[in-house]
Amino acid sequence: MQEKSEPICADTNKDLTGRIIPAPPWPIAKLIILLSIVLCGFQLYAAGIRPMGLFYQRPIHLMLIMMVAFLVFPAFGLHRKRGVMGWVIDAAFFTGAIVSGLYIVVNLDAIIARAGFWTRTDIIVGSFAIITLLEASRRVVGMGITVIGFIFVLYALAGPRGALPWLGEFMPGILSHRGASVERLVSQLYLGQEGIFGLPLGIAATYVFIFVLFGAVLEVTGGGRFFIDLSFAATGRQRGGPAKAAVVASLSMGSITGSAIANVATTGPFTIPLMKRLGYKPAQAGGIEAAASTGGQITPPLMGAGAFLIAEYTGTPYVEIIKVSIYPALLYLLTVYLFVHIIALKQNMHGIPAKDLPSVRAVMKEGWHFLLPLIMLIYLLVIGLSPMRVGFYAILSILAVAVLRYMWGWLRNEPTRVHHMHPDGTVKEEIIYERLPLALVLKAGLNKAVEACELGVRNALTVSLACAIGGIIVGVVGLTGLGLKFSALMMTFSGGNVVLALFIVMIASLILGVGLPVTASYIVLIILVGPAMSSEFGIPLLIVHLVVFWYSQDSNVTPPIALAGFAAAAIAKSPPIATSLQAWKFAKGLYIIPLFMVFNPEIIIGGPVPLVLWSGVLAFFTCVGFVAALEGYLFGRINGVSRLVVLAAGIGTLQQILWLEAISLAVMVLMIGLNWMAERNREALPA
Repeated sequence: MQEKSEPICADTNKDLTGRIIPAPPWPIAKLIILLSIVLCGFQLYAAGIRPMGLFYQRPIHLMLIMMVAFLVFPAFGLHRKRGVMGWVIDAAFFTGAIVSGLYIVVNLDAIIARAGFWTRTDIIVGSFAIITLLEASRRVVGMGITVIGFIFVLYALAGPRGALPWLGEFMPGILSHRGASVERLVSQLYLGQEGIFGLPLGIAATYVFIFVLFGAVLEVTGGGRFFIDLSFAATGRQRGGPAKAAVVASLSMGSITGSAIANVATTGPFTIPLMKRLGYKPAQAGGIEAAASTGGQITPPLMGAGAFLIAEYTGTPYVEIIKVSIYPALLYLLTVYLFVHIIALKQNMHGIPAKDLPSVRAVMKEGWHFLLPLIMLIYLLVIGLSPMRVGFYAILSILAVAVLRYMWGWLRNEPTRVHHMHPDGTVKEEIIYERLPLALVLKAGLNKAVEACELGVRNALTVSLACAIGGIIVGVVGLTGLGLKFSALMMTFSGGNVVLALFIVMIASLILGVGLPVTASYIVLIILVGPAMSSEFGIPLLIVHLVVFWYSQDSNVTPPIALAGFAAAAIAKSPPIATSLQAWKFAKGLYIIPLFMVFNPEIIIGGPVPLVLWSGVLAFFTCVGFVAALEGYLFGRINGVSRLVVLAAGIGTLQQILWLEAISLAVMVLMIGLNWMAERNREALPA
């Protein structure tokens, strides 16, 4: 098992294990803030004022990301002093980040002019850039992806004509290739368009970063609290109200922040303590939060980096990706919501008293303005504006409405709400009734802007570095032809059976999820298995990408290393593995719904209206049936035989045979109806 670094939980000063992170020295802290402001300013300039060429945009973005990474994550870990050796190592890699980025930008014309005839300096700088990137990913993303990137580099060099011919002797025949020299590999990974600065980093450096920054601005201006309050007002009175509010709030916030871990750290301090107080076990409370936050990664409009990557890889407009992802995301919400509801029924839980909850009207009155940037965002996407430009305008709009709303309240002398994070992980609210001086208001606003920049950059570190490592993998696959060989292996192991092929992809996602974050896992899987699933098994390309992306979400909830589960465990004060197991259970929609996409593709690619509606109804009842069978409970307890019947009917709905689908649906509806009647009759009996 490879050990991962300990990412920071969004806006707290704790890592995923709950340990306090020592504050960096004052000069380092100020430099981190300065670089964050510079990076955000650069991204906003490129997004909304003057777009840049890929060999300007991407190297500068990665350079600034790595510079922040080496400042935030010391060489020997967050909890150990740097020491003299640590400072030397950090300074060397910090310099390497600057050189590797500026070298291409400064010498771009000369590099293009001598394409294919590289100088010694080109190769040396390129080699150092690859090493610097691998070290940055080790510190921020974890050892798993670093080892995989390093293995791909070694694989490219192995072979009779490669720099490491002896290594090629240990590879099976189907994986063997002629090998590449150091010069050819470096030119592919550093000086070409299919390596580090390829499509994955291009997506991270443009669309993803701008939307992550939008989420950070929304959070620090109070939008995050608005969505949490709205979720509690809408669902808090129901059975298991805090857990249901956690599901709704986490999915809505996660769809904007683009990070399951950041989402857990944002909504968890509000939802997890309330769930525990209501009666949920600590591991259950943390698992619910982690599973719901993971759902935010498959929920439009952002979907982590997935929507943009899928759009680029498939050539499908971004708006179309959003449209086809809405119903599957709602099905996932349904499965997690049902798990929460069933647990509440089993343990006879009740909701939060109405007197302890805000009303929907009051929440909307105080925060309705936060909906305006989202409405504008959706409108601009629908009319066909570039997602990067849409993100730019969305950030400006959220800043504008936040400033106008605050100034209106200041002029009317409304009470000011201030939130403080306490060491126990809870958030306390303080209300200040006197009007603050204008100078203090302006200073607070400036501090909020700086906080948004720093939070946005920290949330983007993992995605950007994972995409850069993904570029190494893409470059090596293209250089060695590994993709075609892996497709042949997949066909051999599955025997041409699509179910076995999907099972192989699922297992691969579980294995990769142990060591890779979502974005990197998706990139690796789609490169290796995507061609075979599309060309050999006839699955539509868009569905292939969606299935692989959904399976890749396992890295957030898969024990023994589940980053979202660990973040939730730190807040819930529960064992990380137990919490992750609960999250893995509640996130079972990640397996069920992709299967339905494959066997009933009409819910994604469309078709005749009756067929689409039929597939939608099948998907709904299939999700309900699988949750009921797994929990052994729906309206009341379900016996073992009935659970097996429901499970068999659920499997039947996945078949593309109309009569079998109809019979399976009828059986499932019948069993659900019988369970409802039995529970109703039981409640009618005298106590």
